[in-house]
Amino acid sequence: MEVNLISYTPEPEKVVAAAARLCYSSAAVPELLEGLGPDETARLVKKLYEMGHLSTFEHVSFQFSVDGVSRALSHQLVRHRIASYSQRSQRYVRETGFRYVAPPSVREKPEALRRFQAAMEYLQAGYAALLAEVPAEDARYILPNACVTSLLVTMNARALLHFFELRTCIRAQWEIREMACQMLEIAREVAPALFQSAGPACESKGFCPEGELSCKKNGTKHR
Repeated sequence: MEVNLISYTPEPEKVVAAAARLCYSSAAVPELLEGLGPDETARLVKKLYEMGHLSTFEHVSFQFSVDGVSRALSHQLVRHRIASYSQRSQRYVRETGFRYVAPPSVREKPEALRRFQAAMEYLQAGYAALLAEVPAEDARYILPNACVTSLLVTMNARALLHFFELRTCIRAQWEIREMACQMLEIAREVAPALFQSAGPACESKGFCPEGELSCKKNGTKHR
């Protein structure tokens, strides 16, 4: 898996802070931006986060490239609706000899891994044979969830906070959790104030929304 931040709103924290000030000021946005130093910006962002006033976070966005993940992951990812996605098409891109993702639970058991690899080889051969008989858009029906894909993901900061809350949780599926943790680490590097408190709800909000399914980490209360 490879995750990269390829673009983001310039000075995202200043944009968020200026948007908050705009609501209570007669000054124009450029003037508000010029008057915001690093300390004041960080203070305002922290205050907005703690108060739950996150609409201003929607003014900044982050674009990530994600490579070497499975179709199983992408099917989960698109459930996060406040985002934009582009994905390598199996209709137009032939997946001959496709690469695949093997889960850790499979890799750690030699016999399970052997069965998994044998199944992938069978599907690779079947896919190649079908391509000689039917269009690629129909041959793709045989491709597995394990098939590797590439994605471009764009989310605003508020959507990312929600994404991190759900997908960095220890109960999240292992692959999307790994991706979310990498995205959070990268986002914190360029916008530490925006994502300082980001993470699973038990850490970012002090409670777990999973109810009886909670992992009970650190004795965290659940709702």
